Amino acid sequence: MSKQFIKGLQIKDGEYTKTVYSMIKDQRYLEAIQVLVNTLETNTSSRACLSLLAYCYFYIQDFVSAANCYEQLTILLPDEDDYKLYYAQALYQACLYQEALKVLAKIDEPSFYAQVTKLKAAIKYGEEDLISAKALMENCPEDDTDTEINHGCILYKEGRYDEALQKFNTALMILGYNPHLSYNVALCYYRLKEYGAAMKHIGDIIEKGIREHPELSIGMATEGIEVRSVGNTLTLHETALIEAFNLKAAIEYQIKSVEAAKVALTDMPPRSEEELDAVTLHNQALMNMELRPTEGFEKLQFLLQQNPFPPETLSNLLLLYCKYEYYDMAADVLAENTHLTYKYLSPYLYDFLDALITQQSSPEEAYRKFDEIASRHTESLRKATKRVQEAREMHDDSAMKKAVADYEDTLEKYIPVLMAQAKIYWDMEQYTQVENIFHKSVEFCNENDTWRLHVAHVLFMQDNKFKEATGFYEPIVKKYYNNILSVSAIVLANLCVSYIMTAQNDEAEELMRKIEKEEERLAYEEPDKKVFHLCIVNLVIGTLYCAKGNYEFGISRLIKSLEPYNKKLGTDTWFYAKRCMLSLIENLAKNTIVARDTFFQECIIFLEQCEAFGKDVKTIADQPLMETPLHQGKNTVTYEARLLKSLLLKVQML
Repeated sequence: MSKQFIKGLQIKDGEYTKTVYSMIKDQRYLEAIQVLVNTLETNTSSRACLSLLAYCYFYIQDFVSAANCYEQLTILLPDEDDYKLYYAQALYQACLYQEALKVLAKIDEPSFYAQVTKLKAAIKYGEEDLISAKALMENCPEDDTDTEINHGCILYKEGRYDEALQKFNTALMILGYNPHLSYNVALCYYRLKEYGAAMKHIGDIIEKGIREHPELSIGMATEGIEVRSVGNTLTLHETALIEAFNLKAAIEYQIKSVEAAKVALTDMPPRSEEELDAVTLHNQALMNMELRPTEGFEKLQFLLQQNPFPPETLSNLLLLYCKYEYYDMAADVLAENTHLTYKYLSPYLYDFLDALITQQSSPEEAYRKFDEIASRHTESLRKATKRVQEAREMHDDSAMKKAVADYEDTLEKYIPVLMAQAKIYWDMEQYTQVENIFHKSVEFCNENDTWRLHVAHVLFMQDNKFKEATGFYEPIVKKYYNNILSVSAIVLANLCVSYIMTAQNDEAEELMRKIEKEEERLAYEEPDKKVFHLCIVNLVIGTLYCAKGNYEFGISRLIKSLEPYNKKLGTDTWFYAKRCMLSLIENLAKNTIVARDTFFQECIIFLEQCEAFGKDVKTIADQPLMETPLHQGKNTVTYEARLLKSLLLKVQML
């Protein structure tokens, strides 16, 4: 349609269109737009110029500008229904649905009936009015492949992913390879949690994009090659590459491969930040939240003001506010967007967030709310267990697969509720009560790693249950023994302490040798990368000896653990070190312990080393939405090391 449209204009309007057509052919759309805008300044009613300008704007996906041009054309040529249709299409792409419907109502030509009906159905689908979309689709020809695809889209929206998949596969068989259809198939597999099948279709889209469109610079940003933005062209849209890379990132994120998810986002064709689509912006915010939380919150807050925005935006923003303990902000967002909560938050998530926010003012009321949610889920888990057993007895693989999926989905919702409930007593340091809460959930959660980890922590904190804690820590560590550095440092440290406290020193030493060996290998492969696992293990062990009153051995251990200081001194490691130093100074000041002069000197030298290497090491990580930033000079290891040194010298002179 577009090429014939342009050729016709070239004949009608003279020589300048040859230049513009040449620019369009070479994909120099911005240059073409500049020429056309300049031409319109002298000839405001040039139909050819307006048509070409509308086309260029549409091609770079500036749909609002395209709609403005087509609007002028419908005024200049009120009898041309083609322009009305293009105008409605541009408005639809700009998500101006009601305006698009008003334009479509003015098209009376019977030959446009099928196109108008399809566009009306697409608009109703965009508005999530599935009943009206279905009714309109009934008037579309059944032998039209678009009808099959549209029915698939409606089934997908209804959550009937298996049926939607059949529709999309049928359309693929008829039409042959189509990037957007392949993406739809991959999306259905993703929803069905068949990630392997989804990744196969994503791989096909990416491979074809690399082969046929080298100008899109796929993967170059990840390799560190500086490339310019490829813009939001129609070519980019037709390849479905942006959608494919976003879905790949989502799958990697779901299977806990966060680094691979980040790579998927940087592999996509490069665009400047203002050119990014809403889904990419959302995913970037989510994937980089640990490293750049302030930026992540800004992106999610910005998206929430757009129309439309990715459906997950509201729930993710609220959950992240709660994660960083900005409960007041979460409450404000809920209050300001009550019209969105019913649409974008499930009843489960709304109740969960409500209980989390309530916890700040009334822990007892929050516990009651969590208990109500937990009771509903335990009942659902029992029913799902019964369905799994029945399907197994009947040898019904399909029913069993569905029952297992239902059980896992319910368990996935139950675990956060349980952890939030337990945290109320954890914050009160009532560890026995936390253990009782976990004991009640053993029926469903005993194979869940998150549950096992938190049970291990609560047993460890009770001082007299190190043997039991070992039984929970060990399976987690052994599961990742060949990739030991992927295990949290504090888990390894707590397991080593548990070994020591239960007279299993050989096991503790073996684990520490394994960590040391892995760190040496990593240091050889990535010499600039800081790794703190062994350091934190030794710091925790040193802290243990300090807690038992053996300060000389404990602090000597932590001093050794921080060598070399340029690689081992960090925010977390300094936290453990200064706790021991403060405890030492306190006990020296109270005269409850006595230290040798050589030990004093060892501590002074240690603090001087921390002072020398701690200029750029923060003692407290900046919070993402902190209103008053921490003092840059005081928020350093150097400042605190000097302070501790002065206190130690004062104590020594007493």
